[in-house]
Amino acid sequence: MSNFDYDLFVIGAGSGGVRASRIAASHGARVAVAEEYRVGGTCVIRGCVPKKLLVYGSHFAEDLSDARRFGWDTKGATFDWPTLRDNVAAEVDRLEGLYGQTFANNKVEVFHERATLSGPQSIKLASGQEITARTILVATGAWPSVPPVPGADLGITSNEVFHLPALPKRAVIAGAGYIANEFAGIFNELGVEVTLVTRGDKMLRSYDQEIVEKLVGISREKGIDIRMNFPFKGAQKQADGSILIDGGDAGMIETDLLMWAIGRVPNTANLGLEEVGVSLDATGAVVVGADNRTNIESIYAVGDVTNRVQLTPVAIREGHAFADSVFGNNPRTIDYGCIPTAVFSNPPIAGVGLTEEEARAKLADVKIYRSDFRAMKNVLAGRNERALYKMIVDGATDKVVGLHLIGPDSGEILQAAAIAVKAGLTKQAFDDTVALHPSMAEELVLMK
Repeated sequence: MSNFDYDLFVIGAGSGGVRASRIAASHGARVAVAEEYRVGGTCVIRGCVPKKLLVYGSHFAEDLSDARRFGWDTKGATFDWPTLRDNVAAEVDRLEGLYGQTFANNKVEVFHERATLSGPQSIKLASGQEITARTILVATGAWPSVPPVPGADLGITSNEVFHLPALPKRAVIAGAGYIANEFAGIFNELGVEVTLVTRGDKMLRSYDQEIVEKLVGISREKGIDIRMNFPFKGAQKQADGSILIDGGDAGMIETDLLMWAIGRVPNTANLGLEEVGVSLDATGAVVVGADNRTNIESIYAVGDVTNRVQLTPVAIREGHAFADSVFGNNPRTIDYGCIPTAVFSNPPIAGVGLTEEEARAKLADVKIYRSDFRAMKNVLAGRNERALYKMIVDGATDKVVGLHLIGPDSGEILQAAAIAVKAGLTKQAFDDTVALHPSMAEELVLMK
């Protein structure tokens, strides 16, 4: 009989923690989880899922406009923010319930309170209860970053944006990453005057910059005011309730809503990690090896708290691999190569493998293939917005080492194509594949 209360105690019930708990329990482990907020984590509660639902809702603005060219009379169509907001919240509630049911079905005990480490194999709950576990998994995710500037507290983050009582007339979004660009697109389509500002001179640095430049151009055409090299100095509340943002030499901006989307930091503060001796890096991330183990033998970490790849599917795979390795007698690690990613901007972009910039720095011979076209729907709708598909090929081997898209449904199209890149297929293999016509995806096998 074990001398510990549990075989595994998980701190954090997000994507990685939930998967690790379920799989460990399926291997026969006695498992408990502590979650201080809501089961499901960032992705389900205040991230990917509700964000994507808002993206769908915002797209109806253009769909209704385009519908006239397809014979539909859409006069009198109106938008009601509380309806969308509350329906999205209801769906989040439903999903949270399903996650709770998953725990129940797998006999995982859930503590709905904060937990901190009190030793290498002990945990203290906010209620004061002390618990011991043979193995501890830290899966507390990441938290929105807010800059240390005057008036920073006047802004909201992606944590609060889903609960706005009403849409603002004007919004300033500070950031250059996927969250900033996604919410710029959402708010813009819902009728908000959007200004997107960043301290740097580029958006979405990890994406192929030709694709990003296309997005920036289209975003500006849609009415989003994008300002690069904006040195955010601070913000102050004005008498009429608006916010005045100081951009130094870049000027001042008046707005009704300020949203911070400047990145996310590992959520490790005040967890007792340093006191127990767990190594953290300069960003506060938990340092782990390929097996997800920290420098403390009994403590592991997965997901965004490790700051390796901040993506939900990666956290899920890490959690699964951890549970199989530690409790399933099946040691395995995660392959972080060729992870497909998408930005659900308007239009969305998606990419997998090397960007052109990365390929030219790494390979001696790089070939670039492109397809610049208008989606059939946009043609009939009278919309001049063009899509761009880009293929990066290693000239020495003919292998496709990168695919990057901007256009409708890019994320949906890329997922299947990412299999080909991961498998190391050649450009000739794409050329040998018969096109599926008429579709946007057929451009992947027609690129010259």
